[in-house]
Amino acid sequence: MRVTVTRKAHFNAAHRLYRKDWSGEKNAQIFGKCSNPNFHGHNYEMEVSVTGAIDEETGYVIDMKILKDLIKSEIEDAFDHKNLNIEVPEFKDLNPTAENIVVVIWSKLRSKLALDLDLEVVLYETPRNFVKFSGN
Repeated sequence: MRVTVTRKAHFNAAHRLYRKDWSGEKNAQIFGKCSNPNFHGHNYEMEVSVTGAIDEETGYVIDMKILKDLIKSEIEDAFDHKNLNIEVPEFKDLNPTAENIVVVIWSKLRSKLALDLDLEVVLYETPRNFVKFSGN
């Protein structure tokens, strides 16, 4: 039997959507006001779901305190109140779209979890716009 447990978390961050190899005009055409040279920010919400077998000894799929601490150390401490383009190494050469952010979050967490656990991350850039990634 496999069960999914989910932890909600959040971080606030600024970013700018643009490609260095495009002109300012093309960036503005494709990314609109999200390409503002002075950046803009979001209050990101996320749901981190871990699926696995229930451990017979503990009754857990994963200890939620471990998951909470992992999210804090790997994501919140790294992204919260940061300019993603400037202060987060993963986005030095990667456009910080919601799609790319969710893949980076998933990858950072996946590397810290046991291989028998499945991971899915849902990232809300706004209450109505969100992305989901589970490694596929």
